[in-house]
Amino acid sequence: MTLSLKNTGMAVTADIGDVNDIHPRNKKDVGQRLAAIALNKTYKKRVPYSGPVYKKMKKNGDAIKVYFDHLNGGLQTKEPGSSLKGFEIAGADRTFKPAEARIEGDYVVVSSSEVSDPVAVRYGWADNNININLFNRANLPAAPFRTDQWDGVTVGKKRAFSLADKGK
Repeated sequence: MTLSLKNTGMAVTADIGDVNDIHPRNKKDVGQRLAAIALNKTYKKRVPYSGPVYKKMKKNGDAIKVYFDHLNGGLQTKEPGSSLKGFEIAGADRTFKPAEARIEGDYVVVSSSEVSDPVAVRYGWADNNININLFNRANLPAAPFRTDQWDGVTVGKKRAFSLADKGK
């Protein structure tokens, strides 16, 4: 949603981050990805600046086809020839199951033997999403996404803060 605001960009770092530290040690690659965003959006240089970003989905029988923006020559896995990881799929019961996913041209087909009538897909939708490996041909990682608009686990939960919390 933030990307719909003027003068914003997003550098995905899930592939170069550290699961035990929110601050990636690999500052060079993070900086290069942020610089590519600035070069493209602010300075109008034609450089790849984004990995695949979810665009739309289409149900196809017992599978879902997922389409992306920012293909930059096509989709691939981080290690060419390896299987896609990090996809989940759900039916109307809203219970996500691990999914098989494969690249077919400019989209990804997602399915699971546990979900016969799928309605939603998630990718990299976890606290620790180190198992995601969808990239474009510019070697930029896909952004985690979800196709559903279902309430998250924090809906309805509130935490009251006070000045006593400051500094803790």
